[in-house]
Amino acid sequence: METTIPSNVLVIGAGLSGLAVAEALSRRNIPVTILEARDRVAEPWRARHPALRLNIHRHFAGLPGLKAPRKDGVFLRRDSLVEYLETYAKRIGAPIRFGAEVLSLDREPVGWSVKTTAGDFGAAHVVFATGRDRLPVIPDWPGRQAFPGEIIHAADLGDVSRFDGKRVLVVGAGNSGADVLNHLARNRPAEICVSVRHGPAVVPARVFGFPLHRLARVFAAMPAWLLDPAFRLTERLFLGDLRRYGVPSHPDGGGTRLIRDGVAFAIDDGFVAALKAGRIRAAPELQRFDGQTARFADGGSFEPDIVIAATGYDTGLQPLLGDLGVLDSQGRPRRPAGEPDSDHPGLRFAGYKAIFTGYFDAARIAADRISQAVVEDLSHRPTQFGPKIHRPVGRAAQPRALHN
Repeated sequence: METTIPSNVLVIGAGLSGLAVAEALSRRNIPVTILEARDRVAEPWRARHPALRLNIHRHFAGLPGLKAPRKDGVFLRRDSLVEYLETYAKRIGAPIRFGAEVLSLDREPVGWSVKTTAGDFGAAHVVFATGRDRLPVIPDWPGRQAFPGEIIHAADLGDVSRFDGKRVLVVGAGNSGADVLNHLARNRPAEICVSVRHGPAVVPARVFGFPLHRLARVFAAMPAWLLDPAFRLTERLFLGDLRRYGVPSHPDGGGTRLIRDGVAFAIDDGFVAALKAGRIRAAPELQRFDGQTARFADGGSFEPDIVIAATGYDTGLQPLLGDLGVLDSQGRPRRPAGEPDSDHPGLRFAGYKAIFTGYFDAARIAADRISQAVVEDLSHRPTQFGPKIHRPVGRAAQPRALHN
């Protein structure tokens, strides 16, 4: 296995956050290498269902130096986003090592060493940019293994028309669940039931034809005490009281949850009308399966042919970084957007913080912060490593690969 000469910066992940960091560094003439576990950029996006559109306005859906394409209108399609990221990767010209799954990370006297399936790499700075939504999570509901139907995650939705004529249970009504419901509402499932646990903060995609996300910078500038009432009023005025249809409101407002927990809004683009028309039935929290039957917290039931779990994601960082104390209880970076960490100099993260303007803008902010810090650091820091410090990170005996 080859050992690569230490470079200044290693970026782990060739998604939009990793590419944004690489662009910002390259623009400042700092050598950077991207490590990507898969064979192409934007692989997670390619796996999303073909009808997917971003809920981020085109104005906010571009990275530094390359505007988002206009051919799709306000919201980019999946394939357009993949094409955009491919073009961006070629444009910045930073070397990408594909097929490089990260196996372990070790602290060095003047930097970090990274062991991967493609060889060993070293750098003064390592940036993790593998994303908040890397590993889909499906709860282990009681009776799940005996359920005779199909259970999939929302990330693996595929062609939505394949659910026509089927009884479909969607578990979760947050951002991902609402996207699934919007698409199901445009197709012809036999029945649709959505299981709602805490209740989402729902906003319409458009108000009088105007894309609401175009005002994201206005929302970001509003004081916290005003955000939640403003979004609750918007929901009530344009969507009505959804509690009448079995969809409760979370005790914390949508603005609070986005800022504090990174929980995005549920965007209505048709599912609320289907809910009011009786095409979608809302039920409380899913508790268990009894054979074909899904049992809910209120004693109700539904017999789905297929279950779509819109139940969130995991970063997958815990096995590699859990021993360092850089992750919170949810396995997410404590400094998610390029902020410095004096206890772990040279280790940073990009792409793990949700903001009102969306993940493209978040990627730009983190990339600028990281690149400026690297410029300042490398102006007086050596890049050649000394003797290796043997301190295992994560589960060194049986390291798990980080799939970027």
